[in-house]
Amino acid sequence: MDKAKKFKWKFFLLFIAALIFILCITVRTPRMYRAIPKPQGPPKTCPLQISERTITPLNNTKHLLVSAYMDQREKGLDIRIIGIFKRDSIQPLYCLFCCAGHLSSKTTPTTILQHSDNFGFPFVTTDVMCQIPPNCIATHVGLLTQPDSVKVFNQTWLPIRNQKTNEKEENKLQFNFTVCISNLFGDYNNVLQFAQTLEMYRLLGVDRVVIYNTSCGPDLDRLLQSYSQEGFVEMVPWPIDHHLNPSRGWLFSQSGGDVHYFGQLTTLNECIYRSMDRSRYVLLNDIDEIIMPYQHNNLMSLMGMLQQQHPNSGVFLIENHIYPKKPFGGNETGPLHQWKGVPGFNILEHIYREEPNRKIYHPHKLIAQPRMVQQTSIHEVLKKFGEYFKVPPDVCRIIHAPISMPRPPEQLHLDTRLWDFTDKLLPRVTTVLRRAELLGSQGQE
Repeated sequence: MDKAKKFKWKFFLLFIAALIFILCITVRTPRMYRAIPKPQGPPKTCPLQISERTITPLNNTKHLLVSAYMDQREKGLDIRIIGIFKRDSIQPLYCLFCCAGHLSSKTTPTTILQHSDNFGFPFVTTDVMCQIPPNCIATHVGLLTQPDSVKVFNQTWLPIRNQKTNEKEENKLQFNFTVCISNLFGDYNNVLQFAQTLEMYRLLGVDRVVIYNTSCGPDLDRLLQSYSQEGFVEMVPWPIDHHLNPSRGWLFSQSGGDVHYFGQLTTLNECIYRSMDRSRYVLLNDIDEIIMPYQHNNLMSLMGMLQQQHPNSGVFLIENHIYPKKPFGGNETGPLHQWKGVPGFNILEHIYREEPNRKIYHPHKLIAQPRMVQQTSIHEVLKKFGEYFKVPPDVCRIIHAPISMPRPPEQLHLDTRLWDFTDKLLPRVTTVLRRAELLGSQGQE
């Protein structure tokens, strides 16, 4: 009996020991034989540092990026990034995409297109074109100097605008006419001319005015803020002077600097693409210029006729005519007394037109269908689809009213086309000046 009890006791202890051993193995195995982590590849989601600036420096280069747009008008290319590049240091670049929150598995090479107009300046408007990789719903794009998609944790991304541009129908466009004005800089404070010009464009059928603003005077800033709140004016901050030494002239050999006329060429191209998905036409001109129809009372009627006569044209060149200031005399109407004290001058006084010398180069400004334009300059389109047409000056011409360009009286011709709109223009201008609190005590009466 003792042997039997001793055997049972040993068997019980052995069972307990085996049970404890099994429990230990079960508990400790996950910690002892934990799976070896796989090497980490590119992050599954984009570490988005989205640029909210209108000018973004490109890392490890001397270049500046402005904006990115979907542009599938050329086979094999999907994205156009507008930038300002230093001409002597352009190197290969690669597009990296954020695909609806996920990083693209690889980069795609770029095609870098310098615009042909640089006027001798070191920096030039540049388009960077690239293709979206397969199975990518691209929402943002970044540029890399190496085809390496791993080290992108500090990557700055640009939002891709004009998504699915080629699928939008023309009748869904938000605006018929957009005016692109560049650039405001310095202490420019010509409030009265600005208000008159904007209201004149509103009478002609313009829906939106886009203004690229580096700086302006305090009174003009107040006026533009009022227009912005109303929605007629879209102000685009343009701090080009924070990044480059912008020129105040158009030719490097005469004025020096880094970039032509505060980056005017870049802003005009940016405005074309900004308007491409929302406006039927864009007008590229300066604030002291009004593209004026002479046989129609509004721009829509004008363009309806021109498009019917020239259906393959997407760019219409409007001849520039200068209207130097010649003060009125006698009892002729000058500035309204309620405008007294408002900075600037009255464009209604500019009614004497100088006949242009067509024996030498004579500049034009543009009315264009933005979807027919690839690259533009100031007085002509550099790359386009379709044809262009020079509009006869008796149909439409530019009323260019500079601040001071005196001419001998015998060289001038009376042209009171602006006066045809006086009855509607004067109260409108007074209203916007009053709304911006820019009228003196006389104007408040």
